Amino acid sequence: MTTLFSVLMLISSGTLIGSILMQESKSEGLGAIGGGTDSMFGKSVGTSRQAMLRKVTIVSAVVFMISAVALAAV
Repeated sequence: MTTLFSVLMLISSGTLIGSILMQESKSEGLGAIGGGTDSMFGKSVGTSRQAMLRKVTIVSAVVFMISAVALAAV
């Protein structure tokens, strides 16, 4: 069980770091790497991408917290 929760923490932490770094901030930062909302597909692509990144961030944060608590309990 310990190995399972350790692997879950490793995967969720990597996903969490990546999704946070890919999100656009109000100032130019690492969010500029993937392009802004003014891409060739229009502004709707930027908002759907941001919504997807928010959902990925929330899910990976929840998985990280649950696995951290479970690993501490084991």
